[in-house]
Amino acid sequence: MLESEAVLVIIALCEMGHMELVSSEILLFETQQITTASRREYAVEALRKANIIIRLDDEIKQRAREIADAGVMPMDALHLASAEKAKADYFCTCDDKLLKKAKALCEPEMKVVSPVQLLEEMENDNGS
Repeated sequence: MLESEAVLVIIALCEMGHMELVSSEILLFETQQITTASRREYAVEALRKANIIIRLDDEIKQRAREIADAGVMPMDALHLASAEKAKADYFCTCDDKLLKKAKALCEPEMKVVSPVQLLEEMENDNGS
């Protein structure tokens, strides 16, 4: 429950301009695969708040192969490679397995966090 509330707060922060949401072609593709119409529509609406959409290119595909070779699922590897290409400060995921693997592969260049951890990071940055 705490995690879903954190996601709602993150979306609200993006709407208010306190955070910048980055999306990607691969995330848009994956969102279109959601079979439950209401969930798909909600996800699409959330992604419309993205300021930047990363287009899939050969560099992302190559980096995704390297990430997948390290044990990350191919679709997740494309998400990570896209976030790296965007030079995102944070990669936020609810997937605990991905969280652990991605931390080892992507930090310190890009912090890999859960939604709750992202809010904690934002609070710490604002408090400093």
